[in-house]
Amino acid sequence: MPDVAAARRLARRLRDGACAVAVARRWSARALKGAALLGVCCALCLGTGPLGVARAAGAAATAPVQAGRPVVPVPGGVPAPPRASPPGFDPAPAPPGTTASGPVRAQPARMPFYVATRGTTTIYVLGTLHVGDPVDYPAGQPFRAPILAALAASPTLALELSPDELLVSQDDVSKYGVCRRDCLPGLLPEPLWHKLAMRLRGNPAALDAIKKMRPWLASLVVETYDSLSAGLQTEYGTEAQLQNVYLKTRGKIVGLETLPQQMHAFTGLSLAQQREMLAQDLVQTAAQNVADVRALHRLWRVGDADAIAAWQAAKSENLARDKRVSDAIDNKIVYERNRRFVSRMLQIAAPNKPVFVAIGALHLGGPKGVLQLLRQRGFVVEAG
Repeated sequence: MPDVAAARRLARRLRDGACAVAVARRWSARALKGAALLGVCCALCLGTGPLGVARAAGAAATAPVQAGRPVVPVPGGVPAPPRASPPGFDPAPAPPGTTASGPVRAQPARMPFYVATRGTTTIYVLGTLHVGDPVDYPAGQPFRAPILAALAASPTLALELSPDELLVSQDDVSKYGVCRRDCLPGLLPEPLWHKLAMRLRGNPAALDAIKKMRPWLASLVVETYDSLSAGLQTEYGTEAQLQNVYLKTRGKIVGLETLPQQMHAFTGLSLAQQREMLAQDLVQTAAQNVADVRALHRLWRVGDADAIAAWQAAKSENLARDKRVSDAIDNKIVYERNRRFVSRMLQIAAPNKPVFVAIGALHLGGPKGVLQLLRQRGFVVEAG
């Protein structure tokens, strides 16, 4: 909302007021080379809003706080952000080191994890968060024992986007999301542009950089900006941690969708839909968005996909400026991709050859989520 490092780095630069000239120079050199999405989050997919990018990266991560948005790597490198937490931020408590009986073992986050079976076919489904906190993945045991056992039993790990496509994906983001000139002010209604400019008024470098983005990419950058302000880190995104574990013993990692399919989730949006995306990101204050990021992180740690879906549904209802347009965005970025994910899972899975699937947590629960779609295909789905 997977490797959303480029998006996170850009947002860090925007937040920290780094030199806009350097960004523009880098963009003018790469503008037509292409770019990349992660499977967003956007969000914050958890995905969500990409650069969770995951209505979720995103991871989408995330991660972006909108549900299920792929997390899009955005052009431009950036320095590391300050580690200090913003005012009002309540970081996850560090696990206690010792008790009277000796050292205390840190416990990994529970995370939404499910086992879907149909006859001898098994699909393990893990809901990811594209950014995270070090306490989510203790060094000695980054995942719960059932998750580690499922990884060990699976010949294939399936992510939203394959690592190979992720490597070449950033150019497509530049190609389809970045303009050669300052295009964003002319693509937005004046009140919406004014609202965005006011949000970034303390950071002229960020404002100059975002002027060259199309509305869908500007939306994901705003979400990423808020996710970073919540103190979460890309290196502790679930996908990155999973690959650290999986590649030690295995190596087959595949994607559930192709890069063109994922890019089309954004490039296929109408201008009205792109404006709605950005408007939703600006309904609340930055501090309120940060609080939502933290709330999503806490729900993800508990590990109940349906509770996460219910939380996101209530949030979407509150943020929607035009419900009809908002529903169309959800269908394009979340529900169409859910159906694609499940179709691809069924292609990969085979009797007695389990597949381990890791996708943004906001794709899992609810009546149109991946778990319900698997049930409709005859699978019995149980919490892992």
